[in-house]
Amino acid sequence: MGSPFALLGLAKRAGMLEHGTESTRRAVMDGRAYLVLLARDAAAGQQNKVKKLLSHRATPNATLGTRLELGKAVGTAPVSAVAVTDKGFARRLFTQIQPDSRSAVVQRSGGT
Repeated sequence: MGSPFALLGLAKRAGMLEHGTESTRRAVMDGRAYLVLLARDAAAGQQNKVKKLLSHRATPNATLGTRLELGKAVGTAPVSAVAVTDKGFARRLFTQIQPDSRSAVVQRSGGT
């Protein structure tokens, strides 16, 4: 199936991913985010911006790699957050990141 980072790159090339804190927040607010990934070394302020918004949504989220690793995976400078905007990619990524959740269904933001 490949690494989660390779799958992120594929999602980016397919136009099914937003990267950066503000773009990620917009995707969550617009109900387009099916999965949000945060870098483990993201600044506390950046993490809090995203986590506060996620606390009011049903969007699955996880921590994956460093800012440098996330940026490299999506072909950009280091990024703190990415939002996967395709349900299929989100489900595959979530399963790779959380192997014990294979039966979990990735729900769309806003509970729809």
